[in-house]
Amino acid sequence: MKNLKRLLAALTAVTAVMSCYASCGKDNSGSDNTQTTTEAWKGEDEVDLDLSDLNGGEAVETAEEMTLTWLADYDINPSGSNDRSVALSLFEDVYGGKINYVQTTSDDKFTKLATMILSGDEVDMFPYEWDAVPNGVTKNQYDPLDPYFETMGIEDGLWDDMEDVIDMFEYDGQHYVVPYSISDPLLITYSRKMMQAEGLEDPYELYEDGEWDWDAFMDMMETFVSNAPSGATRYGINGWFGQAIIQSTGHTVINYEDGVLYNNIDDPELEKAELLMQEIATKQLYRNEWIGYFPDDQSTLFFAMADWALGASNAKNEDMDLMIVPFPKSPNADEYYLCCNYGARMLVKNSKKGEAVATYLKCERLAATDDSYKEAAKEKALIVNKTAAGIVTSYVTEEQYDALQTYLDPDNVTPMFDFGYGMGDRMYGSGEYTYETRGVMDNLTDALLEGNEAVDSWASLRDAWTGVISEEVDRFNSLRNS
Repeated sequence: MKNLKRLLAALTAVTAVMSCYASCGKDNSGSDNTQTTTEAWKGEDEVDLDLSDLNGGEAVETAEEMTLTWLADYDINPSGSNDRSVALSLFEDVYGGKINYVQTTSDDKFTKLATMILSGDEVDMFPYEWDAVPNGVTKNQYDPLDPYFETMGIEDGLWDDMEDVIDMFEYDGQHYVVPYSISDPLLITYSRKMMQAEGLEDPYELYEDGEWDWDAFMDMMETFVSNAPSGATRYGINGWFGQAIIQSTGHTVINYEDGVLYNNIDDPELEKAELLMQEIATKQLYRNEWIGYFPDDQSTLFFAMADWALGASNAKNEDMDLMIVPFPKSPNADEYYLCCNYGARMLVKNSKKGEAVATYLKCERLAATDDSYKEAAKEKALIVNKTAAGIVTSYVTEEQYDALQTYLDPDNVTPMFDFGYGMGDRMYGSGEYTYETRGVMDNLTDALLEGNEAVDSWASLRDAWTGVISEEVDRFNSLRNS
Protein backbone atom coordinates (compact mmCIF):
# COMPACT_ATOMS: atom_id res chain seq x y z
CA MET A 1 0.00 0.00 0.00
CA LYS A 2 1.26 3.47 -0.85
CA ASN A 3 2.70 5.19 2.25
CA LEU A 4 1.85 2.16 4.44
CA LYS A 5 5.23 2.22 6.20
CA ARG A 6 4.82 5.92 6.92
CA LEU A 7 1.32 5.35 8.23
CA LEU A 8 2.47 2.60 10.56
CA ALA A 9 5.26 4.80 11.82
CA ALA A 10 2.72 7.48 12.57
CA LEU A 11 0.50 4.92 14.25
CA THR A 12 3.39 3.88 16.47
CA ALA A 13 3.82 7.49 17.49
CA VAL A 14 0.17 7.70 18.49
CA THR A 15 0.25 4.55 20.56
CA ALA A 16 3.47 5.56 22.26
CA VAL A 17 1.72 8.66 23.56
CA MET A 18 -1.33 6.64 24.58
CA SER A 19 0.81 4.09 26.36
CA CYS A 20 2.42 6.92 28.26
CA TYR A 21 -1.00 8.07 29.46
CA ALA A 22 -1.75 4.56 30.66
CA SER A 23 1.59 3.96 32.38
CA CYS A 24 2.14 7.43 33.83
CA GLY A 25 -1.24 7.32 35.59
CA LYS A 26 -1.86 11.06 35.76
CA ASP A 27 -5.24 12.67 35.98
CA ASN A 28 -6.11 16.02 34.45
CA SER A 29 -4.80 17.97 37.39
CA GLY A 30 -1.37 16.36 37.11
CA SER A 31 -1.64 14.55 40.46
CA ASP A 32 -0.93 10.83 40.86
CA ASN A 33 -3.90 8.70 39.95
CA THR A 34 -3.63 6.08 42.67
CA GLN A 35 -7.10 4.73 42.00
CA THR A 36 -6.26 3.66 38.43
CA THR A 37 -9.45 4.88 36.77
CA THR A 38 -10.28 5.66 33.19
CA GLU A 39 -9.18 9.22 33.90
CA ALA A 40 -5.69 7.93 33.14
CA TRP A 41 -6.76 7.94 29.51
CA LYS A 42 -7.85 11.58 29.44
CA GLY A 43 -4.83 13.51 28.29
CA GLU A 44 -4.33 17.15 29.09
CA ASP A 45 -4.00 17.85 25.38
CA GLU A 46 -4.96 16.08 22.20
CA VAL A 47 -2.56 13.45 20.92
CA ASP A 48 -0.03 14.88 18.46
CA LEU A 49 1.61 12.58 15.95
CA ASP A 50 5.33 12.70 15.33
CA LEU A 51 5.39 13.58 11.65
CA SER A 52 9.16 13.61 11.28
CA ASP A 53 8.95 10.77 8.77
CA LEU A 54 6.09 12.33 6.88
CA ASN A 55 5.99 15.22 4.46
CA GLY A 56 9.49 16.37 5.30
CA GLY A 57 8.59 16.99 8.90
CA GLU A 58 5.89 19.52 8.01
CA ALA A 59 2.40 19.26 9.43
CA VAL A 60 -0.33 18.38 6.98
CA GLU A 61 -2.79 21.18 6.33
CA THR A 62 -6.45 20.36 6.13
CA ALA A 63 -7.58 20.10 2.53
CA GLU A 64 -11.14 20.82 1.52
CA GLU A 65 -11.47 17.50 -0.28
CA MET A 66 -10.52 15.71 2.96
CA THR A 67 -13.17 17.42 5.11
CA LEU A 68 -16.07 15.05 5.87
CA THR A 69 -19.56 15.86 7.08
CA TRP A 70 -20.56 13.18 9.57
CA LEU A 71 -24.27 12.88 10.37
CA ALA A 72 -24.99 10.83 13.49
CA ASP A 73 -26.38 10.81 17.01
CA TYR A 74 -22.82 10.79 18.38
CA ASP A 75 -19.63 12.68 17.56
CA ILE A 76 -16.36 10.97 16.67
CA ASN A 77 -14.38 14.11 17.46
CA PRO A 78 -12.93 14.25 20.99
CA SER A 79 -14.86 16.14 23.64
CA GLY A 80 -13.59 17.82 26.77
CA SER A 81 -10.11 16.59 27.62
CA ASN A 82 -10.46 13.20 25.92
CA ASP A 83 -7.67 12.44 23.47
CA ARG A 84 -8.39 11.58 19.87
CA SER A 85 -8.84 8.07 18.63
CA VAL A 86 -5.95 6.62 16.67
CA ALA A 87 -8.10 6.55 13.52
CA LEU A 88 -8.98 10.22 13.84
CA SER A 89 -5.38 11.14 14.61
CA LEU A 90 -4.20 9.41 11.44
CA PHE A 91 -6.97 10.96 9.37
CA GLU A 92 -6.23 14.46 10.61
CA ASP A 93 -2.45 14.48 10.97
CA VAL A 94 -1.38 12.21 8.13
CA TYR A 95 -4.04 13.00 5.55
CA GLY A 96 -5.05 16.50 6.59
CA GLY A 97 -8.60 15.35 7.16
CA LYS A 98 -11.30 16.89 9.30
CA ILE A 99 -14.68 15.70 10.58
CA ASN A 100 -17.56 18.18 10.66
CA TYR A 101 -20.27 16.79 12.93
CA VAL A 102 -23.95 17.33 12.20
CA GLN A 103 -25.92 16.30 15.26
CA THR A 104 -29.19 14.41 15.18
CA THR A 105 -31.01 11.99 17.47
CA SER A 106 -31.31 8.23 17.42
CA ASP A 107 -35.01 8.49 16.59
CA ASP A 108 -34.63 11.12 13.85
CA LYS A 109 -31.33 10.24 12.17
CA PHE A 110 -32.78 8.39 9.18
CA THR A 111 -35.35 11.12 8.58
CA LYS A 112 -32.58 13.71 8.80
CA LEU A 113 -30.43 11.71 6.39
CA ALA A 114 -33.23 11.48 3.82
CA THR A 115 -33.97 15.20 4.15
CA MET A 116 -30.34 16.19 3.67
CA ILE A 117 -29.94 13.94 0.63
CA LEU A 118 -33.12 15.25 -1.02
CA SER A 119 -32.25 18.89 -0.33
CA GLY A 120 -28.70 18.49 -1.63
CA ASP A 121 -27.13 19.39 1.72
CA GLU A 122 -23.58 18.19 2.20
CA VAL A 123 -23.45 14.90 4.07
CA ASP A 124 -20.74 12.29 3.46
CA MET A 125 -20.60 9.64 6.16
CA PHE A 126 -23.23 7.93 8.29
CA PRO A 127 -23.13 5.18 10.96
CA TYR A 128 -23.55 1.58 9.86
CA GLU A 129 -26.61 -0.26 11.17
CA TRP A 130 -28.15 -3.58 10.12
CA ASP A 131 -30.85 -1.69 8.22
CA ALA A 132 -28.25 -0.43 5.72
CA VAL A 133 -28.45 -3.48 3.46
CA PRO A 134 -30.73 -3.91 1.65
CA ASN A 135 -33.23 -1.37 3.02
CA GLY A 136 -30.99 1.69 3.05
CA VAL A 137 -29.55 0.83 -0.34
CA THR A 138 -32.97 0.45 -1.96
CA LYS A 139 -33.96 3.82 -0.47
CA ASN A 140 -30.98 5.40 -2.28
CA GLN A 141 -29.31 6.42 0.98
CA TYR A 142 -25.83 5.00 0.26
CA ASP A 143 -23.27 4.63 -2.49
CA PRO A 144 -20.99 1.57 -2.94
CA LEU A 145 -17.39 1.68 -1.78
CA ASP A 146 -16.03 -0.54 -4.57
CA PRO A 147 -14.57 2.38 -6.59
CA TYR A 148 -12.39 3.25 -3.58
CA PHE A 149 -10.97 -0.19 -2.72
CA GLU A 150 -7.46 0.86 -3.74
CA THR A 151 -7.60 3.92 -1.49
CA MET A 152 -8.80 1.75 1.40
CA GLY A 153 -5.89 -0.66 0.96
CA ILE A 154 -8.12 -3.66 0.24
CA GLU A 155 -6.06 -4.56 -2.81
CA ASP A 156 -2.82 -4.44 -0.79
CA GLY A 157 -3.56 -6.97 1.96
CA LEU A 158 -4.66 -4.66 4.77
CA TRP A 159 -8.10 -6.29 4.94
CA ASP A 160 -7.18 -9.88 4.03
CA ASP A 161 -8.64 -11.55 7.12
CA MET A 162 -11.93 -9.67 6.60
CA GLU A 163 -12.44 -10.68 2.96
CA ASP A 164 -15.16 -13.25 3.71
CA VAL A 165 -16.91 -10.80 6.05
CA ILE A 166 -16.83 -8.05 3.43
CA ASP A 167 -18.20 -10.39 0.76
CA MET A 168 -20.95 -11.51 3.15
CA PHE A 169 -22.40 -7.99 2.86
CA GLU A 170 -22.21 -7.82 -0.93
CA TYR A 171 -25.52 -6.72 -2.39
CA ASP A 172 -26.49 -6.33 -6.03
CA GLY A 173 -22.87 -6.89 -7.00
CA GLN A 174 -21.59 -3.99 -4.86
CA HIS A 175 -20.08 -3.50 -1.40
CA TYR A 176 -21.93 -0.83 0.52
CA VAL A 177 -20.76 -2.14 3.91
CA VAL A 178 -17.03 -2.79 4.39
CA PRO A 179 -16.46 -3.73 8.06
CA TYR A 180 -13.07 -2.80 9.49
CA SER A 181 -13.67 -4.81 12.68
CA ILE A 182 -16.01 -7.21 14.46
CA SER A 183 -17.76 -5.80 17.53
CA ASP A 184 -20.30 -6.56 20.26
CA PRO A 185 -20.04 -10.38 20.17
CA LEU A 186 -22.81 -12.17 22.02
CA LEU A 187 -21.04 -14.23 24.68
CA ILE A 188 -21.81 -16.62 27.52
CA THR A 189 -20.45 -15.51 30.90
CA TYR A 190 -20.13 -18.11 33.67
CA SER A 191 -18.42 -18.65 37.00
CA ARG A 192 -15.65 -21.23 37.20
CA LYS A 193 -16.18 -21.33 40.95
CA MET A 194 -19.82 -22.34 40.46
CA MET A 195 -18.86 -24.90 37.82
CA GLN A 196 -16.38 -26.54 40.16
CA ALA A 197 -18.87 -26.55 43.03
CA GLU A 198 -21.40 -28.38 40.84
CA GLY A 199 -18.88 -30.84 39.39
CA LEU A 200 -19.35 -29.41 35.87
CA GLU A 201 -16.75 -29.10 33.15
CA ASP A 202 -15.26 -25.74 32.23
CA PRO A 203 -17.01 -24.43 29.06
CA TYR A 204 -13.83 -22.64 27.96
CA GLU A 205 -11.89 -25.91 28.00
CA LEU A 206 -14.71 -27.56 26.05
CA TYR A 207 -14.56 -24.70 23.54
CA GLU A 208 -10.81 -25.14 23.08
CA ASP A 209 -11.40 -28.86 22.46
CA GLY A 210 -14.22 -28.16 19.98
CA GLU A 211 -16.78 -29.78 22.32
CA TRP A 212 -18.73 -26.74 23.49
CA ASP A 213 -22.07 -27.47 21.82
CA TRP A 214 -25.81 -27.37 22.53
CA ASP A 215 -25.74 -30.80 24.17
CA ALA A 216 -23.08 -29.84 26.71
CA PHE A 217 -24.85 -26.52 27.28
CA MET A 218 -28.22 -28.15 28.01
CA ASP A 219 -26.73 -30.90 30.18
CA MET A 220 -24.99 -28.31 32.38
CA MET A 221 -28.10 -26.20 32.83
CA GLU A 222 -30.31 -29.18 33.64
CA THR A 223 -27.78 -30.55 36.13
CA PHE A 224 -27.40 -27.16 37.83
CA VAL A 225 -31.16 -26.67 38.17
CA SER A 226 -31.79 -30.23 39.38
CA ASN A 227 -29.08 -29.81 42.05
CA ALA A 228 -30.87 -26.85 43.65
CA PRO A 229 -31.04 -27.11 47.46
CA SER A 230 -34.47 -27.68 48.96
CA GLY A 231 -36.55 -24.51 48.74
CA ALA A 232 -34.17 -22.74 46.33
CA THR A 233 -34.95 -21.74 42.76
CA ARG A 234 -32.29 -22.06 40.11
CA TYR A 235 -32.11 -21.14 36.44
CA GLY A 236 -29.93 -22.22 33.56
CA ILE A 237 -29.54 -18.91 31.76
CA ASN A 238 -30.42 -15.22 31.81
CA GLY A 239 -29.90 -12.50 29.22
CA TRP A 240 -30.32 -12.08 25.47
CA PHE A 241 -29.48 -15.09 23.32
CA GLY A 242 -32.28 -16.13 20.94
CA GLN A 243 -30.48 -14.61 17.97
CA ALA A 244 -27.26 -16.37 18.99
CA ILE A 245 -29.04 -19.73 19.12
CA ILE A 246 -30.29 -19.33 15.56
CA GLN A 247 -27.00 -18.02 14.19
CA SER A 248 -24.98 -20.74 15.93
CA THR A 249 -26.31 -23.07 13.23
CA GLY A 250 -24.49 -21.09 10.55
CA HIS A 251 -27.82 -20.72 8.74
CA THR A 252 -29.91 -17.60 8.14
CA VAL A 253 -33.61 -16.80 7.96
CA ILE A 254 -33.03 -14.92 4.69
CA ASN A 255 -30.64 -16.39 2.14
CA TYR A 256 -29.04 -14.27 -0.56
CA GLU A 257 -27.77 -16.17 -3.56
CA ASP A 258 -26.92 -15.01 -7.09
CA GLY A 259 -28.43 -11.61 -6.42
CA VAL A 260 -31.77 -12.94 -5.16
CA LEU A 261 -33.23 -13.00 -1.62
CA TYR A 262 -34.92 -16.23 -0.46
CA ASN A 263 -37.19 -17.14 2.45
CA ASN A 264 -35.28 -19.84 4.35
CA ILE A 265 -37.68 -20.24 7.27
CA ASP A 266 -38.24 -23.94 6.51
CA ASP A 267 -34.55 -24.81 6.96
CA PRO A 268 -34.30 -27.92 9.22
CA GLU A 269 -31.33 -26.43 11.11
CA LEU A 270 -33.34 -23.32 11.98
CA GLU A 271 -36.11 -25.57 13.20
CA LYS A 272 -33.67 -27.32 15.55
CA ALA A 273 -32.60 -23.94 16.95
CA GLU A 274 -36.23 -22.91 17.52
CA LEU A 275 -37.00 -26.23 19.20
CA LEU A 276 -34.00 -25.70 21.48
CA MET A 277 -35.45 -22.37 22.58
CA GLN A 278 -38.80 -24.03 23.18
CA GLU A 279 -37.12 -26.73 25.27
CA ILE A 280 -35.26 -24.15 27.37
CA ALA A 281 -38.55 -22.37 28.09
CA THR A 282 -40.55 -25.57 28.73
CA LYS A 283 -37.97 -26.85 31.21
CA GLN A 284 -38.02 -23.46 32.96
CA LEU A 285 -34.31 -22.98 32.47
CA TYR A 286 -34.71 -19.37 31.30
CA ARG A 287 -34.69 -16.55 33.85
CA ASN A 288 -36.91 -14.07 32.02
CA GLU A 289 -35.97 -10.76 33.63
CA TRP A 290 -33.55 -7.99 32.72
CA ILE A 291 -30.50 -7.85 34.97
CA GLY A 292 -27.70 -6.43 32.80
CA TYR A 293 -24.82 -8.37 34.39
CA PHE A 294 -24.02 -11.90 35.52
CA PRO A 295 -26.54 -12.45 38.37
CA ASP A 296 -24.77 -12.07 41.71
CA ASP A 297 -27.12 -14.32 43.68
CA GLN A 298 -25.53 -17.54 42.34
CA SER A 299 -28.93 -18.81 41.23
CA THR A 300 -28.19 -18.70 37.47
CA LEU A 301 -25.52 -20.71 35.68
CA PHE A 302 -25.08 -18.73 32.44
CA PHE A 303 -25.49 -15.10 31.44
CA ALA A 304 -25.80 -14.22 27.75
CA MET A 305 -24.94 -10.70 26.62
CA ALA A 306 -22.48 -8.76 24.49
CA ASP A 307 -19.02 -8.03 25.88
CA TRP A 308 -20.06 -4.58 27.11
CA ALA A 309 -21.64 -6.27 30.16
CA LEU A 310 -18.48 -8.11 31.21
CA GLY A 311 -16.92 -5.31 33.25
CA ALA A 312 -19.98 -4.80 35.44
CA SER A 313 -20.42 -8.57 35.77
CA ASN A 314 -16.90 -8.84 37.20
CA ALA A 315 -17.49 -5.96 39.61
CA LYS A 316 -20.71 -7.57 40.89
CA ASN A 317 -19.02 -10.99 41.25
CA GLU A 318 -15.44 -10.22 42.27
CA ASP A 319 -14.78 -13.60 43.92
CA MET A 320 -16.56 -15.81 41.38
CA ASP A 321 -13.77 -16.25 38.77
CA LEU A 322 -15.88 -15.32 35.76
CA MET A 323 -14.96 -16.42 32.23
CA ILE A 324 -16.46 -15.98 28.76
CA VAL A 325 -17.07 -18.25 25.77
CA PRO A 326 -18.94 -17.82 22.49
CA PHE A 327 -22.42 -19.26 22.27
CA PRO A 328 -22.18 -23.07 21.90
CA LYS A 329 -22.36 -24.45 18.40
CA SER A 330 -25.06 -26.67 17.01
CA PRO A 331 -24.02 -30.34 17.20
CA ASN A 332 -24.41 -30.38 13.40
CA ALA A 333 -22.26 -27.27 12.82
CA ASP A 334 -18.73 -27.71 11.55
CA GLU A 335 -17.45 -24.62 13.37
CA TYR A 336 -18.39 -21.86 15.79
CA TYR A 337 -20.61 -19.14 14.34
CA LEU A 338 -20.58 -15.77 16.08
CA CYS A 339 -23.58 -13.51 16.62
CA CYS A 340 -22.09 -10.03 16.56
CA ASN A 341 -22.08 -6.52 15.13
CA TYR A 342 -19.54 -4.77 12.91
CA GLY A 343 -17.47 -1.61 12.88
CA ALA A 344 -18.28 0.18 9.62
CA ARG A 345 -19.26 3.55 8.15
CA MET A 346 -21.56 4.25 5.23
CA LEU A 347 -20.76 6.44 2.21
CA VAL A 348 -23.83 8.64 1.80
CA LYS A 349 -25.57 8.83 -1.58
CA ASN A 350 -24.30 11.60 -3.86
CA SER A 351 -21.39 12.49 -1.58
CA LYS A 352 -18.48 14.07 -3.43
CA LYS A 353 -16.07 12.86 -0.74
CA GLY A 354 -15.83 9.15 -1.53
CA GLU A 355 -12.02 9.24 -1.48
CA ALA A 356 -12.05 10.94 1.92
CA VAL A 357 -14.53 8.46 3.40
CA ALA A 358 -12.40 5.60 2.05
CA THR A 359 -9.32 7.19 3.59
CA TYR A 360 -11.03 7.46 6.96
CA LEU A 361 -12.04 3.79 6.74
CA LYS A 362 -8.43 2.86 6.03
CA CYS A 363 -7.43 4.76 9.17
CA GLU A 364 -10.00 2.79 11.18
CA ARG A 365 -8.65 -0.44 9.74
CA LEU A 366 -5.06 0.49 10.62
CA ALA A 367 -6.14 1.37 14.15
CA ALA A 368 -7.90 -2.00 14.47
CA THR A 369 -5.02 -4.13 13.21
CA ASP A 370 -1.65 -2.59 13.99
CA ASP A 371 0.07 -4.48 16.83
CA SER A 372 1.30 -1.37 18.63
CA TYR A 373 -2.18 0.09 18.86
CA LYS A 374 -3.74 -3.23 19.88
CA GLU A 375 -1.30 -3.39 22.79
CA ALA A 376 -2.25 0.12 23.86
CA ALA A 377 -5.94 -0.79 23.54
CA LYS A 378 -5.34 -3.76 25.82
CA GLU A 379 -3.70 -1.55 28.45
CA LYS A 380 -6.73 0.73 28.31
CA ALA A 381 -9.19 -2.17 28.57
CA LEU A 382 -7.47 -3.56 31.67
CA ILE A 383 -7.78 -0.33 33.64
CA VAL A 384 -10.06 -0.77 36.67
CA ASN A 385 -12.95 1.70 36.91
CA LYS A 386 -13.68 3.04 40.36
CA THR A 387 -15.91 5.69 41.85
CA ALA A 388 -14.43 8.66 43.69
CA ALA A 389 -15.03 6.66 46.88
CA GLY A 390 -12.90 3.81 45.57
CA ILE A 391 -15.74 1.40 44.79
CA VAL A 392 -14.95 -0.84 41.81
CA THR A 393 -17.61 -0.48 39.10
CA SER A 394 -16.06 -2.34 36.19
CA TYR A 395 -12.98 -4.30 35.16
CA VAL A 396 -11.82 -6.97 32.72
CA THR A 397 -9.13 -9.52 33.49
CA GLU A 398 -6.24 -10.14 31.13
CA GLU A 399 -7.38 -13.72 30.56
CA GLN A 400 -10.86 -12.54 29.63
CA TYR A 401 -9.50 -9.85 27.32
CA ASP A 402 -7.17 -12.26 25.51
CA ALA A 403 -9.98 -14.77 25.06
CA LEU A 404 -12.26 -12.05 23.69
CA GLN A 405 -9.69 -11.15 21.03
CA THR A 406 -9.66 -14.74 19.80
CA TYR A 407 -13.46 -14.67 19.48
CA LEU A 408 -13.22 -11.48 17.41
CA ASP A 409 -10.77 -13.11 15.00
CA PRO A 410 -12.52 -14.45 11.87
CA ASP A 411 -9.78 -17.08 11.63
CA ASN A 412 -11.20 -18.69 14.80
CA VAL A 413 -14.95 -18.16 14.44
CA THR A 414 -17.28 -17.29 11.57
CA PRO A 415 -19.19 -14.04 12.15
CA MET A 416 -22.78 -14.01 10.95
CA PHE A 417 -25.12 -11.54 9.26
CA ASP A 418 -28.72 -12.20 8.27
CA PHE A 419 -30.23 -9.95 5.58
CA GLY A 420 -33.54 -10.28 7.44
CA TYR A 421 -32.29 -7.63 9.88
CA GLY A 422 -31.84 -5.16 7.03
CA MET A 423 -35.27 -5.46 5.40
CA GLY A 424 -37.29 -2.75 7.11
CA ASP A 425 -39.77 -2.52 9.97
CA ARG A 426 -41.93 -5.53 9.17
CA MET A 427 -38.87 -7.76 9.37
CA TYR A 428 -36.96 -5.98 12.13
CA GLY A 429 -39.09 -3.21 13.57
CA SER A 430 -38.66 -0.92 16.51
CA GLY A 431 -41.05 0.73 18.93
CA GLU A 432 -43.18 -1.06 21.50
CA TYR A 433 -41.65 -4.50 22.06
CA THR A 434 -44.65 -6.82 21.90
CA TYR A 435 -45.41 -9.89 19.82
CA GLU A 436 -48.04 -7.99 17.84
CA THR A 437 -45.93 -4.91 17.06
CA ARG A 438 -42.32 -6.01 16.71
CA GLY A 439 -40.69 -7.33 13.54
CA VAL A 440 -40.49 -10.93 12.38
CA MET A 441 -36.82 -11.40 13.33
CA ASP A 442 -37.43 -10.50 16.98
CA ASN A 443 -40.43 -12.81 17.18
CA LEU A 444 -38.35 -15.66 15.77
CA THR A 445 -35.68 -15.07 18.42
CA ASP A 446 -37.87 -14.32 21.46
CA ALA A 447 -41.43 -15.64 21.20
CA LEU A 448 -40.71 -19.26 22.14
CA LEU A 449 -38.35 -18.28 24.94
CA GLU A 450 -40.99 -15.96 26.41
CA GLY A 451 -43.64 -18.68 26.34
CA ASN A 452 -45.89 -16.28 24.45
CA GLU A 453 -49.57 -17.23 24.53
CA ALA A 454 -49.95 -16.28 20.86
CA VAL A 455 -47.83 -19.27 19.81
CA ASP A 456 -47.62 -22.70 21.38
CA SER A 457 -45.01 -24.30 19.11
CA TRP A 458 -42.41 -23.66 16.45
CA ALA A 459 -44.87 -24.80 13.80
CA SER A 460 -47.45 -22.20 14.79
CA LEU A 461 -44.80 -19.45 15.03
CA ARG A 462 -43.40 -20.33 11.61
CA ASP A 463 -46.83 -20.50 10.00
CA ALA A 464 -47.82 -17.16 11.52
CA TRP A 465 -44.92 -15.26 9.94
CA THR A 466 -43.73 -17.08 6.83
CA GLY A 467 -46.23 -15.16 4.71
CA VAL A 468 -44.83 -11.82 5.87
CA ILE A 469 -41.30 -13.01 5.15
CA SER A 470 -42.23 -14.07 1.63
CA GLU A 471 -44.00 -10.77 0.97
CA GLU A 472 -40.96 -8.77 2.06
CA VAL A 473 -38.59 -10.99 0.09
CA ASP A 474 -40.68 -10.45 -3.04
CA ARG A 475 -40.84 -6.71 -2.40
CA PHE A 476 -37.08 -6.30 -2.09
CA ASN A 477 -36.40 -8.53 -5.06
CA SER A 478 -38.75 -6.40 -7.15
CA LEU A 479 -37.12 -3.18 -5.91
CA ARG A 480 -33.75 -4.50 -6.98
CA ASN A 481 -35.03 -5.30 -10.46
CA SER A 482 -36.98 -2.07 -10.94
